[in-house]
Amino acid sequence: MKKSILYTSMLLLCAAALQARTWTVAPGTPLSSVRDAIAKARPYDTVLVQAGTYREGGITVDKPLTLRGINRPLLDGENQYQPLSIRSSYVSVSGFRVANCGATSLDDIAGIKVYNARYVYVFNNILENNYFGVYLSASKQCWVTGNRMTSNATVEQNAGNGVHAWKCDSVHIADNRISGHRDGIYFEFVTNSTVQRNSCTNNIRYGLHFMFSHNDAYEHNTFARNGAGVAVMYTRNVRMVHNNFADNRGSASYALLLKDIQGSYLADNKFTENTIGIFMEGCTRSTFERNDFRKNGWALKLQASCENNIFRHNNFLANTFDVSTNNKLVLNTFERNYWDKYEGYDLNKDQFGDVPYHPVSLFAMVSDQMPYAMMFWRSFTVFLLDRAEKVIPSLSPDKLRDDSPLMKPYVTGTTNQ
Repeated sequence: MKKSILYTSMLLLCAAALQARTWTVAPGTPLSSVRDAIAKARPYDTVLVQAGTYREGGITVDKPLTLRGINRPLLDGENQYQPLSIRSSYVSVSGFRVANCGATSLDDIAGIKVYNARYVYVFNNILENNYFGVYLSASKQCWVTGNRMTSNATVEQNAGNGVHAWKCDSVHIADNRISGHRDGIYFEFVTNSTVQRNSCTNNIRYGLHFMFSHNDAYEHNTFARNGAGVAVMYTRNVRMVHNNFADNRGSASYALLLKDIQGSYLADNKFTENTIGIFMEGCTRSTFERNDFRKNGWALKLQASCENNIFRHNNFLANTFDVSTNNKLVLNTFERNYWDKYEGYDLNKDQFGDVPYHPVSLFAMVSDQMPYAMMFWRSFTVFLLDRAEKVIPSLSPDKLRDDSPLMKPYVTGTTNQ
């Protein structure tokens, strides 16, 4: 029975494809309106839009359709309208410049907004000066790929996000370049989705921000020079691998915030020259391995609410502080990481230090409680304080230690186990 239904559906789709027509829109021709072409088109037709500027208020696609721009036609919202609304499944939009959508406190207006649809493809477009770039609302199986999104937002309250997804499932955000928005990419109640190979830079708040979004993967992305890097909140089963976090700086800035996260996996990421590499609060049962922390203020801030996390085969190089915590009771495991500040020895030549390494210094704990103490950093007094703490540990958490620190940085594919 199921095979019969599938076979019938395939025949209907093939028949629709054979009957599909192509409509060409161009300035100065009998068909010069994108809206008119969409109205005339039948489901699964193709509308080709030639180069030109189209100021038609809000254009709505309400049927399955391929909408393709030739030589970058401009859909101009004139700072009043939503240039393109998609209210149908099976829609493809590519090759356009979409600019100057309006902004209102009553509705989230975007350059391209998708409403409750499936199988929508938005790719190879340029979106400029829009409140939201691409907005996916209550949609499934959608692709936003290969687009360039720029905006000139200056304050967080008057800005939207580059890609915004709300209450979606199985969406794929890939190969986009996003800058100048509030958040580069924002997920809320989004499941079973991927974010891959995107570049999110110079956004006001976060390069990537997601909340209540489970079973998602974030891979091979770059998040640089944003207000506060990436925030992951109230989420479980997140996979974050091969991402680059760089130059996210400020008095309250971090490359990656993990708040109330469960059962997640973070590996092969690079954290370079951030104020804080990873700030963790309420993070449990997660694994961190093969990550590289270089030249950060704090590589890792681990709050007392975090437990049952494993840190393995990570490299800590040239950070001001490798690890900081706000409690002596530590319920997390550190094993076989490389610490450039480790001063131990390896008498049996097994590539692991013979004495444990305690990555939390007394001054790191003091400065975490009293930030103004940083003015004494690199002073002789702090040097004596840390030396005394190593000889007679009293305040730093004794259980936060690596019992088998690597003598050389971990390199993927080596014989280090």
